[in-house]
Amino acid sequence: MIKYILRRLIMLIPVLLGVTFIVFTLMYITPGDPVRLILGESAPEEAVQELREEMGLNKPFIVQYVNYMKKLILHQDLGSSYVTRRPVMQEIISAFPSTLKLAASSVLFAIILGIPIGIISAVKKYSIFDNLSMAFALIGISMPVFWLGLLLILLFSVHLKILPSSGYDSFKQMILPAVSLGAQSVAIIARMTRSSMLEVIGQDYIRTARAKGQKEKIVIFNHAFKNALIPISTSIGLQFGGLLGGAVLTESIFSIPGIGRLMVDSIKMRDFPVVQGSVLIISITFCIVNLLVDLYYAYIDPRVKTQYK
Repeated sequence: MIKYILRRLIMLIPVLLGVTFIVFTLMYITPGDPVRLILGESAPEEAVQELREEMGLNKPFIVQYVNYMKKLILHQDLGSSYVTRRPVMQEIISAFPSTLKLAASSVLFAIILGIPIGIISAVKKYSIFDNLSMAFALIGISMPVFWLGLLLILLFSVHLKILPSSGYDSFKQMILPAVSLGAQSVAIIARMTRSSMLEVIGQDYIRTARAKGQKEKIVIFNHAFKNALIPISTSIGLQFGGLLGGAVLTESIFSIPGIGRLMVDSIKMRDFPVVQGSVLIISITFCIVNLLVDLYYAYIDPRVKTQYK
């Protein structure tokens, strides 16, 4: 198991190198001059050139990238913000907990709602509940996050006035953003649970368990659901990683000071180090979540554990 974990951690290195190179390239070719944004359009050319040299922006692309990677690898330094002059790591540390909290609450909402819907739909295949739940799942997948968020604000904040429309400190403030961001995940997890359960329910060992006189609840939860957990767990892990990066619109709508909103503001200001550092942290978190999901496979399926050994 330890060798497997170390091997997976080593495999993260080329992934993260690729992420940093792609993001650095995109930021480099993006139109706009961060020096002009900092000093203003009316700044003298001498001051512009001096600041550009101080920030290292007058050097060729490959030199800038190598210098950035040197600081990142040798000193774990993500650079300093062009706008606030604070270290990028401080900016991310102050914003990342809100995004992590939002993603965790959204995926928890999706699990609590999506898995039971998927199980009931599989057990009662082609029933009215199954048809209605899959129709709502299709609507949930197709519904844009920003549109749903605005509708929830209009209904629960403006008209009914029972839930706040911004912030993320209290439980009430967490409800609308979590529902808005997690709606698509509910639909995806419900559909994945249904398809996995339908595949497992048709297996011979399920018919054998029923033939032995096992109660239907035991057959469904102890035999069928446990063996259907691997694809469901994969879907949940991918959803959690996707919610970390997909929280940009939700944080902007509900005024949540998270890493998504930080990236949007940094892109507007051409604050490239903050954007690069934010994407890198999200990528690392996404890879760690996938690793934890793979390790969870060994816990729910002994056959997988023997492969790790």
